[in-house]
Amino acid sequence: MPSTAAEPAPGPHPTVRRRPPMKAWLQPTLIALIVVAAFISCYIGLQRDPQPHHVPIAVTAPGGLQSEIRQALGDSIEVRPVADTDAARRALEHHDVAAALSTDGTGELRLEVAGANGISTTSAVKALIGAYANGAGKHVTIKDVLPLVRFDARGLAGFYMAFGVTLAGFVLGSNALGLTGLLRLRHRFMLLSGASAAIGTVAAIIAGPVLGAVPAPVVPLLLILTLLAAAAAFTTKLLGTYLGPVGLPAATLLLLTAGNATSGATIGVDLLPAIARAVSALLPPGAAVRAIADLSYFNGAHTAGPVVTLALWASVAALLLALRARLVRRRASATT
Repeated sequence: MPSTAAEPAPGPHPTVRRRPPMKAWLQPTLIALIVVAAFISCYIGLQRDPQPHHVPIAVTAPGGLQSEIRQALGDSIEVRPVADTDAARRALEHHDVAAALSTDGTGELRLEVAGANGISTTSAVKALIGAYANGAGKHVTIKDVLPLVRFDARGLAGFYMAFGVTLAGFVLGSNALGLTGLLRLRHRFMLLSGASAAIGTVAAIIAGPVLGAVPAPVVPLLLILTLLAAAAAFTTKLLGTYLGPVGLPAATLLLLTAGNATSGATIGVDLLPAIARAVSALLPPGAAVRAIADLSYFNGAHTAGPVVTLALWASVAALLLALRARLVRRRASATT
């Protein structure tokens, strides 16, 4: 019989390489482009041409000065009549107005400002009243009754502190997203809460007693910064949990971009566009910047509102996270 050669054993099938879906290329690129466009548009766009809108000024003067100011400056300012110079000073020190205007005599105006309101707001008020005085042939004497502290000459310490705490809270919340399989929900909540308190403590001590740039009382400042860190951390975890891969970019846009850009620190709230003014106090960074300024220079006059805002952000985010975890457990038990 003729011999037959053994047939070679079939080798393994070559691996078929599939081309990655277009989404894998487009999604990260689009997210990065949206973030950079939003960041530059917010930070540079808002500083491009700030215009005063209804800047509140207490005016105490007889002889029709209030109506003259309204007519000359229009919607740029909001004239708030007061009885006398003491009432005007109290309104300024209580952070109810941005400046106080009165007469020192015939052809003499006295303008009291608070440098603690920020350079942009103070400069805008000086320019507006100066323009009126030049047109009316009057001389203005300017006095800063609440100046910035020596180590915060530009009035930006509160902004940088709020930005740093918000960033730290964002990092904390994003890292907590990877701990779902390692820690129970209550332990993750304990981690976020405890670390937020640590963030607030470190920030308050460094900016206050160590650097002397934020003259707020340490304990109330610590509370504000803890709430800010918690709001940022829980909100970041919430968005990452509900939105998946786009959750962290969404948190970046909400907290680090829109929130900080509209906080009213680099550009005064009264100089922001209408949309930015509307959301400024509602976002955690804006609420924190207001509370820091009030605690530092205005005896905490309007701190309650920002505290409530920050507490609501943190607590509502935590509640929604707990609700989602409960729903996931119910679905898992229903399928078993």
